Amino acid sequence: MKVSSIVLPGVKLIEPDVYGDNRGFFSESYNEQKLQEQGIGHRFVQDNHSLSVEAGVLRGLHYQLAPMAQTKLVRCTSGAIYDVVLDIRQGSPTFGRWQGFILSASNFRQLLVPQGFAHGFCTLVPNSEVQYKVDQFYSAEHDRGIAWDDPALGIDWPIAKPILSSKDAGHPVLLRAETNFAFEGEQG
Repeated sequence: MKVSSIVLPGVKLIEPDVYGDNRGFFSESYNEQKLQEQGIGHRFVQDNHSLSVEAGVLRGLHYQLAPMAQTKLVRCTSGAIYDVVLDIRQGSPTFGRWQGFILSASNFRQLLVPQGFAHGFCTLVPNSEVQYKVDQFYSAEHDRGIAWDDPALGIDWPIAKPILSSKDAGHPVLLRAETNFAFEGEQG
């Protein structure tokens, strides 16, 4: 397993070992001990699974306010997505900065999205499935979002006219969004 830190403090790109032969492949998609050896010690309490039947579905940018904030471990198990993380921690040297990654069934990459980051993705091909673990249960009371097309963020989505839920179409821009995260240094 390879774990890489990226530009945004606390976000990690995880590339599990994959063993393939003429029958297919084998991979450990989650190994708590190996992640702990890499300094990732979150206790995940819920697994989520989404299917987007069309290319161009955009979900996000989502987060939950503290104390119900979630760390997510995201992977694409069918198809391919463009996955975006956005730093929303007040006082962070990377506040308002985003980074995007292609996660797919064929590249096996996973993304660790810590608390204090908004997260979203768009599907690049039909029938894309995303599965992710979270370290806090879903709370509708704490559920929030940021506009996917906030011009101040300049997120370079690979689609021009996404397919959105009414909820995701109505999120405010970052500077008007309710957040309660403070930067406390790099997270594990």
